[in-house]
Amino acid sequence: MTSVSPASAAGRFTFPGTDISVNRMGFGAMQLAGPHVFGEPKDPDECRAVLREALALGIDHIDTSDFYGPYVTNRLIAETLHPYPDNLTLVTKIGAWRDDEGGWNLNHEPDFLRRSVEDNLERLKLDRIAIVNLRMGSVNGFSEDGEIAEPMKAMRQMQEEGMIAHIGISTVTAPQVKIAQDIAPIVCVQNHYNLIHRDDDAMIDSLAEQGIAYVPYFPLGGFLPYQADILDQVASELDASIQKVSLAWLLQRSPNILVIPGTSSRAHLRDNIAAAELTLGEEHLKRLDAIAA
Repeated sequence: MTSVSPASAAGRFTFPGTDISVNRMGFGAMQLAGPHVFGEPKDPDECRAVLREALALGIDHIDTSDFYGPYVTNRLIAETLHPYPDNLTLVTKIGAWRDDEGGWNLNHEPDFLRRSVEDNLERLKLDRIAIVNLRMGSVNGFSEDGEIAEPMKAMRQMQEEGMIAHIGISTVTAPQVKIAQDIAPIVCVQNHYNLIHRDDDAMIDSLAEQGIAYVPYFPLGGFLPYQADILDQVASELDASIQKVSLAWLLQRSPNILVIPGTSSRAHLRDNIAAAELTLGEEHLKRLDAIAA
């Protein structure tokens, strides 16, 4: 008998033009760093236990970045999981850095992007990174920067050199997606999206038609978790946490959505992954859809 892991219950997704197939339920490493994604975690042993349990529950897609900590999540991943299982896909993000006070700063200069990829390769103990997201845009202190063409050319150069296998983009508008696609194939878009924050509805549908993954960050609201009476009611009726219902809604929103909820707790990890097994009925979906309206 073939056992089915909890993380596989929502099905799999293959990134376009690649042989990379992952469970749609993934894991975001951001919360393995300290408060506000800065510094060391309070309980590094629990963080390592979370990573090990994530793999045991079927997670085969981990999202990280050199500016989480900075460098903290990459180090924990390598210390805990290297040598990596053959089926594990690590995705990282570049285009920003942290100052000594924990501030977020953008940098899209080609030399900086190259140093960032080199740093990720070294700290993750990889020869090539499966997918690297170019972080543009603005959220939680990031400054607006709409110039995506030049950094995308740098990304393509690193791809041609073999440092990067595939390219994703993050915190981007629909016009920026088109500009990026004219320079190099894009396998995923990572933007701010959740049950409440739904500005990207049209983009998600467009990417789905092209077979491109959409990976929502802050799937549970981020630093300011969202509140909604309807969500509380639906969760109560289903005897589930609001986090579990929110993740299940995302997984049912579109087949190209991959979720990467993060946590530094094994208990929360198990609850998040269980969302892959939760099916929302038509009536509940209708009520949840109405929240954003």
